[in-house]
Amino acid sequence: MKKSKRVWFIAIPIILILGYLIWDSFSQPSMKDIPGDFAEVAFVRNEQNKGGIVRIYAVTVGDPLNANYEACADLFPTNDYNSVTRIFFFNKNAPYPTTLQLEAPYYDTAQYNAINIVKRMGSK
Repeated sequence: MKKSKRVWFIAIPIILILGYLIWDSFSQPSMKDIPGDFAEVAFVRNEQNKGGIVRIYAVTVGDPLNANYEACADLFPTNDYNSVTRIFFFNKNAPYPTTLQLEAPYYDTAQYNAINIVKRMGSK
């Protein structure tokens, strides 16, 4: 009887911790949870795996007046060691690029107009 109680004293906390970890993993915010009706439409990344990783994203915004650009930018990855993540936000109701390039200006600036640009740099 005492051995059975000891097993439950160990098993119940482990089950509770695992349950919390699973719940926390599946309840992370996404772009759909942030005000602004965001949708990722284009992405390009350099092939460098060591050193400076460069990521360029194009994201459409359905509600530019109420959009939380910083919260959306926080969802995109940024690595250490001189990496750069650039997120270009475009109005969903205007033309926007569906392909990007690694060299500036990253898209055809004569045809498309970004309404906001967020640049995040890695540390170290």
